[in-house]
Amino acid sequence: MEVRKIKYPIGQQDFRTLRNLDYLYIDKTKYIEKILHGGQYFFLARPRRFGKSLFLSTLQCFFEGERELFKGLFIDSVDWNWESYPVLRLDLNTDSYSERGHLDSLLDNIFKKWENKYEVKEIADSLATRLQNIIETAHLKTGRQVVILVDEYDKPLVANINNKENIEHYRSKLSSIYSNFKSSAEHIQLVFLTGVSRFSKLSVFSDLNNISDITFEDEYADICGITESEMLENLKPGINKLAEKNGVSSEEVCQELKRNYDGYRFSENGSDIYNPWSLLNSMSYSRIANYWNDTGLPRIVAETLKMVHADLKSMFDSYCTDDDLKGLDLLTPQPLALLYQTGYLTIKSYNQKIKRYKLGIPNNEVKDGLFRVLLPYYVKCRSDEEVKKLVSDVVMYFILGEADNAMKCIQAYFAGVHFKMKMDNENNFHNAFYLLMDLIGLETETESATSDGSIDITVKTEDYIYVIELKYDGSAEEALEQIENKQYDRKYQMDGRQIIRIGVNFSSKTRCIEGWKIETRI
Repeated sequence: MEVRKIKYPIGQQDFRTLRNLDYLYIDKTKYIEKILHGGQYFFLARPRRFGKSLFLSTLQCFFEGERELFKGLFIDSVDWNWESYPVLRLDLNTDSYSERGHLDSLLDNIFKKWENKYEVKEIADSLATRLQNIIETAHLKTGRQVVILVDEYDKPLVANINNKENIEHYRSKLSSIYSNFKSSAEHIQLVFLTGVSRFSKLSVFSDLNNISDITFEDEYADICGITESEMLENLKPGINKLAEKNGVSSEEVCQELKRNYDGYRFSENGSDIYNPWSLLNSMSYSRIANYWNDTGLPRIVAETLKMVHADLKSMFDSYCTDDDLKGLDLLTPQPLALLYQTGYLTIKSYNQKIKRYKLGIPNNEVKDGLFRVLLPYYVKCRSDEEVKKLVSDVVMYFILGEADNAMKCIQAYFAGVHFKMKMDNENNFHNAFYLLMDLIGLETETESATSDGSIDITVKTEDYIYVIELKYDGSAEEALEQIENKQYDRKYQMDGRQIIRIGVNFSSKTRCIEGWKIETRI
């Protein structure tokens, strides 16, 4: 008996197409029932490529009464009239918004279609008034309240995060549009908005104070993305195929999938979530690779971290409050909120006693992609190929025990730092060295605690343990002395591998690694 080939919905965000063409669909329709009984206004933030658009498309088909598409799904068993409601779906993820007129042009085209569909007689001058007329007329013509779905409501703002004038322009424009959701409440059945971020200041929701933010709610934690139980229930054939191709067990494949794509968490008690884009791609191509990174590079994230001299080591393993994550100030973006809301940090746990979230990098895919983008902001790497060559050389010399050659490679890259990179900041030097060590793929620890302090960097290979101390405008001798005086390598003396101490000094004047000292311990 021939096994039916699974069609994975790679990039397919239209629910109607997905169901009609028999693509794999992981049933999320139980959340529709929750929404039906949960209120009138909803907001959900999730990182890119997490299925927000598909969920909105599912809502659209549901409210348009297309019951045939839902046969066999949870919502088909729910008591519902399945009548067709007028649905206004606004997708703002279709433009770069580099020019101020882009949003007006997009809205004008969309509004014209709605005005023709519902035969709106009064075409106002302002976009805000036009939307108000559309909502009221659609209700009047159909006899049913309007459902409004907004996809990536924040795209014009996020696209201009480094342009304060454009931010204010788009904030004002969007605020006037979204204000209709409150003033036209009597004509509205449901408003559901999605985006990457919820902004704390310059709010586009200033007039919509009764919106239900389900972003951090346990009840909706799994609304986007794929849980482990959903993966095992729906993707077993793909997992087995991947295992067979690589000559390993399905259990080993699941472990590798977990390391690379799992680890997201969106509430205090929520499940661990797999990145759906990467997981489905790995099933489709029977290969584990960095799929999410290829869909967009976080240049804005990198520029912001560089601008504020963020301490990367502490940020990637930190505690924060609920408020730290919920709001993002576009004028002075805080790194933690930016990293969390864009998917490069996630909730790892919640400490009830101190009321703090513990944050961390979700998985290996995110870690690799983020560090490869950040590294060129600190050292001379102009392309991904150049980064790969650097990593390859440093790995080779560390494995061979040739610490001096490894340091020469690292020095060569620091020597090419552009004068605008502001390497006169000690944090930036530590960040650059930290990023490079984390990228190499060997077992690496930072700020490893000892009885008398903490080791800046520890790198472990099969035969060697490298204990590295960094100094800024000091001396390599001073760094080496600190390793000796504080006995940083004492914890490894019974390990059996050869211990190599490296003291490194960076000069703010030459903007480069000025020197290093190496000492081998048997």
